[in-house]
Amino acid sequence: MIRHDDIGPQHFGTSRKLSVMISSRQITIAGNCKLKIYGQLSCGSGKRMKRKNRVFFEDVRDALAHGYRPCGHCMRQEYLEWKRRQS
Repeated sequence: MIRHDDIGPQHFGTSRKLSVMISSRQITIAGNCKLKIYGQLSCGSGKRMKRKNRVFFEDVRDALAHGYRPCGHCMRQEYLEWKRRQS
């Protein structure tokens, strides 16, 4: 798990570093540390979250290992499966 703040202060260099990590597949999933939800990098819900709450994961297994659940918007099928397992 990588916190947004671990990448550096918010400026062009940070966005460049994040872009390189995404393109090299070091990061494939993003999450919200307050809500413990993970989703696709392209998710509209994720893009609206506060920067301080953003975390990034290498893959779904990494997110699950940290106790996060799938996003109900961008990962609907995975979310429904997760929800079914909870009951």
